[in-house]
Amino acid sequence: MDHDCHRIPVKAQLATQPLGIAGIVTAARRNVLEIIPELATRQPMVSGKVFRRWHMVMDPDGLRHILRDRVDDYPKSEVAKGVVRPAIGNSLFVAEGSDWLRQRRTAAGAFTSRAIRRIGPVMTAAAERLVSRVKSAAPATLDMCEEFTAATFEVISDVTFGDGVGMQRDLVNRAISSYLAGAARASVLDIIGAPAWIPRLRTLVTDPAVRDMKRIAEQVIAQRAANSENDGDDLHSLLANGLDPETGRPMTRTELRNNLLTFIVAGHETTTLALTWSLYLLAFDQQIQDQARREVRTMISSGRLSAADISRLPTIRQIVLESMRLYPPAALLLRTSRVQDEICGREVRPGDMMMLPIYALHRNICYWDNPDGFEPQRFADSKTANSPAYLPFGAGPRACIGSGFAMQEAIILLAALIRDLHFMLAPGQQPEPVMVLTLRPRKGIRFNVAPLG
Repeated sequence: MDHDCHRIPVKAQLATQPLGIAGIVTAARRNVLEIIPELATRQPMVSGKVFRRWHMVMDPDGLRHILRDRVDDYPKSEVAKGVVRPAIGNSLFVAEGSDWLRQRRTAAGAFTSRAIRRIGPVMTAAAERLVSRVKSAAPATLDMCEEFTAATFEVISDVTFGDGVGMQRDLVNRAISSYLAGAARASVLDIIGAPAWIPRLRTLVTDPAVRDMKRIAEQVIAQRAANSENDGDDLHSLLANGLDPETGRPMTRTELRNNLLTFIVAGHETTTLALTWSLYLLAFDQQIQDQARREVRTMISSGRLSAADISRLPTIRQIVLESMRLYPPAALLLRTSRVQDEICGREVRPGDMMMLPIYALHRNICYWDNPDGFEPQRFADSKTANSPAYLPFGAGPRACIGSGFAMQEAIILLAALIRDLHFMLAPGQQPEPVMVLTLRPRKGIRFNVAPLG
């Protein structure tokens, strides 16, 4: 990166001075990342008290303690669960303890390496449709976040329910967009940890979207059950037929619906963002874009890109991994301490809020060289992706169950795009990273797109 060592891609504006109550509320409503102190990129742990005691933990040993070794003592925060529970119920994302473990065991079979490879053709088909749409518009200026949203939703809806079911895709997609936009509106009640039964204004936006999502999912599940269409490789079939290996119990109809909605909402949102930020970084650094394109054209000069090709595209994989380091889709995790404890030599009390700012961890000078720089080659060493300071999918038993799915999809779609198209940032584009449940570019990112011979 010597050619670009003086340039860094966009980054969020973190807090440079202590925020009082009013400052935290204002910052959180504008961009949740702005409540993270800049100090968190230079220290292993930062603590304070506003409404309640809180600790931001960046220390890898401390994170391992919370996310893996003592996971039952640090459940997900009610603040985080309260935002998503209306849509996805007591699904894998929300459930705790034995209820979570049973659902996780039941769902595990749907996310094995073999199962993920078998759905590769769905991703390949979506990639080809995406390239065709963009080519037909090029040369043009496009918001690629919108294009990726369409493509990843095609994948997750086909994988979830199969392409033979008349799922109302447009309605579901609009419902999810409305839900995400409304659910992300930070409430003072959330920030102070008020009980979930106190109404939030965002429900005026999210409730109709949630009803639409649940109604359509239930219709499809009932249709599949009535027609005995539960023997395919799609996610619905795998979950509907899945049994907890310990108890032999299947998921209930409600659990099936909630988990399918979880995978639909999370499955396309996070991959969309990984792809959008990856493409931004390739437009930011044209030399790396050219290098990546050469790799794809050399290894897969023509024909369909498939899951079997991923191992031949190490540069593409490194770009996606580095994108999720600089712009982790899940940029902030929240936990609550149930116990008296000590982390990094500091006292932790029952009820303390544990904030795990993955965004700050991934840019912390204690653990990364040139932390704000775009250097995908740092992931040429496989140990880097397994570093305790790299947690784009979380860690421990509650790490993202769909991480393999997301990586396979992102590599296929990104490689297909850059093989045949050239991307540059449109004039004036300076995307702002903003946390809206996930880490999104405010107002998207517009690219000048040109076809290649």
